[in-house]
Amino acid sequence: LASSGDRSNEFQRCLEQCTRQSCTSDGYPVRAQPLALRLTLWTCTDDCKYLCMHTLTDMAAESGVRAQQYYGKWPFWRYAGIQEPAAVAFSLANLLMHVLGADWLRHGVHPTHPMRPYYLTWAYLSVNAWIWSAVFHTRDTPLTEKLDYFSAALAILYALHMTVVRIFHLYTGTRAFPGRPNRRPLLHAWRALATVTYAAHIAYLSLAPRFDYTYNTIFNVALGLMHNALWLSFALPGRAPFSRFAMMPRNYRPVYTGTAALAVALTTAATALELLDFPPLGRVLDAHALWHLATVPLAVMWYDFLLTDSQDVGWKGQRQ
Repeated sequence: LASSGDRSNEFQRCLEQCTRQSCTSDGYPVRAQPLALRLTLWTCTDDCKYLCMHTLTDMAAESGVRAQQYYGKWPFWRYAGIQEPAAVAFSLANLLMHVLGADWLRHGVHPTHPMRPYYLTWAYLSVNAWIWSAVFHTRDTPLTEKLDYFSAALAILYALHMTVVRIFHLYTGTRAFPGRPNRRPLLHAWRALATVTYAAHIAYLSLAPRFDYTYNTIFNVALGLMHNALWLSFALPGRAPFSRFAMMPRNYRPVYTGTAALAVALTTAATALELLDFPPLGRVLDAHALWHLATVPLAVMWYDFLLTDSQDVGWKGQRQ
C-alpha cells in the first residue's frame, strides 16, 4: 500500500517512456542535468521517477483522487535537488539548537559535575543525528536512510541511558562523592546492557532480508516512552519511586521538576506527529516535517532543564 503509485501501470509506462527519451542506454542523461541535481547525485532514472510521480499526482489532483505514495514516500516538490526541503530546513534548525545546547552545557555545567560528560555526549550524539537527518531528507538512498535511522536510535537510547544514570545516581562511588554507596558496578552493567541492545538493533536491521520499518518504529517509540516515564516519575511529589536511591532528603523536591514533566508531556505529544501519516500540504509539509519543527523548541526546553538541574543546590548538599 505504501508503494501503490510506483507499482501502477501508468507509472511504469511513464517511466519507460521517460527513460527511453531522456536517458542513454547506460543510464546517463541525454542532456546535461542542472548543477543542483548533479551535486545531489540525481541519476537520469531518478529524475524520470520524480517527473512521472508528479505528472500522475497532478492528474490525480485534477480528478479529485487522493495522492498515492511512490517508493514508500509521498510526492514532495524538490528544491535545488533537495527531496524534502521542509524536513531538511527543520532538521538544520534542530542541529543548530543542539550545537548551541552543547555550548551552553560546556559553559554552564561545572567541570566536576558527575553528569557533565553524559549531558555533553548526548548533545554531540544529537548533533550527529540531525546531521544525518538533513542528509537523508536531502537524498533518500539506502545508505543515507540507515545512517539517519541508526543515528537517531543511538541518540534516543543514550538519552534513556543518561536518564537512568541521573535519576538512580549511578555515578556515585567516584571521587566527587566520597563515602557514598558505590554504584559503579550498576553503572557498568547498565552501560553494557545499553551497548548490547544497540548492537543487536543495528545487526538485526542490517542483516535482515529487508529493512523492518515497523520494528524500527516500535524500538524507538518504546525507548522514548521509557525515557519520558522516568522523567515524569522524577517530577512526582516526594519522588517516591526513587526515594531508596536518592542522595538527598526524601522530602526534598526541586521546584523545577515541573519543567521535566512539561517537557516530556510535550515531547510525547510531538511524537504523535511521527506516527501520523497524510499527503503533504502543498507537496511540501507533512507530519514528519511538522514533528521536526516541534522538536526545535523542545530542545531548548531540555537544555534549560539540564542546566537548571546541574546548578541545583541539592547537588552541593550531596558533597558535604
